[in-house]
Amino acid sequence: MKKVNVAVVGATGMVGRTFLKVLEERDFPIENLYLMASKRSAGNTVNFRGKDYIIEELNENSFDKDIDIALFSAGGDLSKKYAPIAKEKGVVVVDNSSAWRMDKDIPLVVPEVNPEDVKKHNGIIANPNCSTIQAVVPLKALHDKFKIKRIVYSTYQAVSGSGVKGITDLEEGLKGNENKLYPHPIAYNALPHIDVFMDNGYTKEEMKMIDETKKILNDYDLKITATTVRVPVLYSHSESVNVEFEKEFEVEEVFNILENTEGVVVVDNPKENKYPLALDAEGKNEVFVGRIRRDFSVDNGINMWVVADNIRKGAATNTVQIAELLVKYNLV
Repeated sequence: MKKVNVAVVGATGMVGRTFLKVLEERDFPIENLYLMASKRSAGNTVNFRGKDYIIEELNENSFDKDIDIALFSAGGDLSKKYAPIAKEKGVVVVDNSSAWRMDKDIPLVVPEVNPEDVKKHNGIIANPNCSTIQAVVPLKALHDKFKIKRIVYSTYQAVSGSGVKGITDLEEGLKGNENKLYPHPIAYNALPHIDVFMDNGYTKEEMKMIDETKKILNDYDLKITATTVRVPVLYSHSESVNVEFEKEFEVEEVFNILENTEGVVVVDNPKENKYPLALDAEGKNEVFVGRIRRDFSVDNGINMWVVADNIRKGAATNTVQIAELLVKYNLV
């Protein structure tokens, strides 16, 4: 791979720091690296590949440099403001916020699912929601084979999905202290409430999963419903995914397909109590699938348990994989 100039926007945040870990682990071909964050973090140093880098304050002139790719994880408002500025300077932005995901002119990419969509970029590529990413990786292969008719998502999402404040709420709650972020205690509890409630009774997180799945799989006829729940787990989202297919299938076929799907690790041995666990997925880049079994309540249904590290595959790793595709396809 040719070397490129990379900027990380939001470099001191939870996902931004993980961007740097993943870039280092995957030996991403970097010529020059620029780290940007808020005024509060400017001037601090971050070590990357044995070299110290000084954090720059993000501003309108940040992209006047020779930058090929900018990895954004600074929140939707800052992405809305600065991604177009970067794009005008010839930078390709890979954005981890929700700002651009449902824009019809901006590709929403999971590299194992729709890699070719990066070629449609017009300067900005959106990284999907963490809970959507891990679901569509196994679903795409099954959709290609059996044609999905309906999906029922039930998620059990880690507090790190709310950032440092979510982790703090859990840790302080376990000590008996009051929560500051969530509307109710998260310690010893489960909150069926992620993001704001919409007029239709769903939360924004639930609608993200529904809408993003359709866009990524490029099938707007899919019937999808979702319930998303915050649970007292630090890292890794767990999901119960119930799928109804149009075509008949054998459970053995599903196992075979998933075992041969890029980015998926099947962990499914009930006799030995082996199934995907949040603790086991933490720090990993793969999507773990287990509890694969037929749903006898419909003609062609199946249940799966899907687990992945929401900060890794659900955010940083997926973003870096998109950047790798940009280099691979000579799009920068």
